[in-house]
Amino acid sequence: MRGTKRVVQCAAMAALMWMTLCTGIGAQQARAQNQASERDWWKNAVIYEIYPRSFQDTNGDGVGDLNGITERLDYLKELGVDAIWLTPIYPSPQVDFGYDISDYRAIDPQYGTMADFGRLVAEANKRHIRVLMDMVMNHTSDQHPWFIQSRSSRTNPYRNWYVWRNGKGETATSKGQPPNNWESIFGHSAWQWDATTRQYYYHKFYIQQPDLNWYNPRVHQAFKDILSFWLERGVGGFRFDAITTLFEDPSLANERVIRGKDGKPLRNAYGDVVLDNSRTDNLPGVHPVIHEMRETVDKFDSSSYPGTRVMIGETYLSNIAQLNRMYGTPQKPEFELPMDTQVAFINKLDVAAFRAKLTDVETRIGGNTPLLLLDNHDNPRMDVRYGDGVHNTQIERVLSTVLFASRGAALFYYGDEIGMKTTPPARKQDVKDPIGITGWPKEKGRDGERTPMQWNGRPNAGFSKPGVKTWLPIPPTAETVNVTAEMFDATSLLTWYRALIHLKKTNPAFAHGANVMLDAGNDKVLSWMREAPGAARVVVAANFTAQPQAVDLKAAAEGLKAVHLKTLLKSPEEADPITLDKIALGPFGVYIGELD
Repeated sequence: MRGTKRVVQCAAMAALMWMTLCTGIGAQQARAQNQASERDWWKNAVIYEIYPRSFQDTNGDGVGDLNGITERLDYLKELGVDAIWLTPIYPSPQVDFGYDISDYRAIDPQYGTMADFGRLVAEANKRHIRVLMDMVMNHTSDQHPWFIQSRSSRTNPYRNWYVWRNGKGETATSKGQPPNNWESIFGHSAWQWDATTRQYYYHKFYIQQPDLNWYNPRVHQAFKDILSFWLERGVGGFRFDAITTLFEDPSLANERVIRGKDGKPLRNAYGDVVLDNSRTDNLPGVHPVIHEMRETVDKFDSSSYPGTRVMIGETYLSNIAQLNRMYGTPQKPEFELPMDTQVAFINKLDVAAFRAKLTDVETRIGGNTPLLLLDNHDNPRMDVRYGDGVHNTQIERVLSTVLFASRGAALFYYGDEIGMKTTPPARKQDVKDPIGITGWPKEKGRDGERTPMQWNGRPNAGFSKPGVKTWLPIPPTAETVNVTAEMFDATSLLTWYRALIHLKKTNPAFAHGANVMLDAGNDKVLSWMREAPGAARVVVAANFTAQPQAVDLKAAAEGLKAVHLKTLLKSPEEADPITLDKIALGPFGVYIGELD
């Protein structure tokens, strides 16, 4: 009896030890999975661009602020957002609405305080939303202390932090001509004469945005320190503005003039001749700088939560090979997520073009993660670039399907989810954006895509208190196009966005699967399949036309059969197809189904 009792006790002890061991193993596995999830969060991320001036005003000055963003975090969480990218919130004279920075280590008072920023980060983290800062390294404001010292004398220690050159034909009494023909993106010569030190300084953007000299190692170190400053305050990463313009050809050779078929120079909205930008954009020195910044960010990661900080690049490039280079190599990584602006700005409903660009980013970036987008604060919204004035909501449903049902991370602009419209000023005297002031009437500026967020149909659209003059006018469309009106409407664009994002997060093929184009000869319907090992395959079909279309995907890819389909999501007007060979789509209709 005593022996039996001992056997039972030993067995119980062994079972307890086994359970403890298994629990330990299970806990280890759970921790490993959680670490992997934290490390790779950006690979299927939904990122939301916020233009802080226009998102939510809480203090009644007509300008959005950090507390307003904090106030709307629950909305963003419910929408399915993983990260918010804030356009610049640093102190600035606001010539370019924050992209002219006078202090990289503070918050502009119109947006709040550093304490407000800390509260935003903390509240966002509670909701598993990361805050991404905009990092502007190409230029500063002319009011930045670095530039104030730089222009004070030719011998100042900060002189070489910017790009200064003598003019052509300069004399003791004449400034001569600019050093070469380089032009500002915002119109006219990229060189500005400075009478104090009698030299020209270079500015790729506004006159008040002098370019930094990235041939100076001290500039490199300054920005590594700035990145560390914000990482220590809990940011989830950075979006690097105008990154391809960091370097200029030191020989100062003229850029080539682009000519039309008649041999005459082409001219832009500002009346300037069009140049090829070969001496001032995407020079080889850019890549070592990106890698250097990546080392700084990764070094910080390794001391806290590995892989949770992400680098996004504003990468306007001419082909997929150049985009691929922006990822770097395993030995010298650069951006995790360079923006694929080639898909973003096709700017016409061309099935073949979308198919080609999506195939490029699926097959020609070395297995890296695409970052797809359709809109941003510098371009007219989708209604202008793609809409027909009749089916705009349906068209935006099609485009959002491309965005969220394709592999990779997805970035969208505030208000896209409700179908906000581009609303440019009608008179020059109402223009706030200097681009519009310079280029009017051919170029009306970017005010039209930066109007306040439309939360409800009441006066000031819930963006600010009724009676407050907002920094840009509330569009008249806010009465019907707003979050409140669309939140509980099953047919609204907002409901579509929420459903698409939910699929992106919860369906294994959507979350991790490859894109395989189907029915490649069809020039009216874009169809593709998402497939991942061990997961049910999903097919997507989007009609790019205003006419009803029918597609047969039965023979569209090897191994597909006329199996039954389980509908995951479809346009409100669509009927449920039964098999792959009979999918009917209405005008700009969308169907997403799982192979049963």
